[in-house]
Amino acid sequence: MNKIAIIVGTRPEAIKLMPIYLAFKDVKGFQIDLISTGQHKEMLNQVFDIFDVQPTISLELMTKNQTLNGLAGKLINSLDELLLKNEYKGVIVQGDTLTAMVSAMVSFNNRISVFHVEAGLRSYDIDHPFPEEANRRVIGIYATLNFTPTNKASMALIKEGFTEQSVINVGNTVIDALFSVHDKIKCNLSNYEKTFSDFISKGRKCVLVTAHRRENFGDGFINICESIAILAEKYKDVDFIYPVHLNPNVQSVVKSKLSNISNVKLIEPLTYDNMVYLMSQSYLILSDSGGIQEEAPSLNVPVVVMREKTERMEGIENNCSVLVGTSKEKIINTVDDLLTNSVLYNKMSSAKNPYGEGKSASKIIEEISRFYD
Repeated sequence: MNKIAIIVGTRPEAIKLMPIYLAFKDVKGFQIDLISTGQHKEMLNQVFDIFDVQPTISLELMTKNQTLNGLAGKLINSLDELLLKNEYKGVIVQGDTLTAMVSAMVSFNNRISVFHVEAGLRSYDIDHPFPEEANRRVIGIYATLNFTPTNKASMALIKEGFTEQSVINVGNTVIDALFSVHDKIKCNLSNYEKTFSDFISKGRKCVLVTAHRRENFGDGFINICESIAILAEKYKDVDFIYPVHLNPNVQSVVKSKLSNISNVKLIEPLTYDNMVYLMSQSYLILSDSGGIQEEAPSLNVPVVVMREKTERMEGIENNCSVLVGTSKEKIINTVDDLLTNSVLYNKMSSAKNPYGEGKSASKIIEEISRFYD
């Protein structure tokens, strides 16, 4: 029996690893444990509820105002004991979080195989995104197999000296998760329509805003909010819906800049299924999120990426999204174009998603099975 641990700490990790966990549970010859570190406990529980799963082991390491290094110390000690006690042969981690990086390091130090999902993303700027760019580079060093979301990500790793045998392009598991949740939404569509009846009006375009990245705090984040205020004033017939992150650095600026604008709807953070529904109903998305850059093209919604750099250049190159940074002029001009130029909008909304077709989990399971065979 090959005993494998899937380790998650944040909502994006859980979303992207749920398809693998659900598909792997019944594969003969494997015992799969789902370990939650609780790096983002409440948001993790939302994902577990949506996919109707419960973690095998919950560490619950999150504490209030926790520093990255404080969390790292707890993760090292807890995971070291746990992985050895349970005699895992492999560990699956996703992306570039602190949980993923520490899990990979502890596994490597204990001679446990590391399988890195969504490997090979690079911005080549250690500060953008911070600390994710550093984390994913480190995980790659420890990884036994690197499952990349695109050919560009594969080539980045091979260029860095990884062997071709260790780099496998499988697409992005977030598309698997997206399709699964979108199917559930369609089966209960009236409930979602009722939930958002106060925010989405028939006959009015909806622009979804998500912005919370650490590297944008300060002038960049102020520019983003002031751009939204100017656009909302200019386009009174468009609703700007903004689920506001709970981080105080986000809350304070958003509320001071956008609270009193009638067509800007500031709402609480959403569960993943509600976010998928809102994305599907949006005409356009303004975001500094990584996951949305991958998901929105499958819903035929263009994305204005409000980051200075992105490691997801495939979406930019395929005309699914456009990179504008945090310049007020660029944000406003780009949204102007997409709201008024139907030719440009149709080109972006109909562009093919470069991140896969929803079959990534099965490819990953096939490769891990082959590895142990």
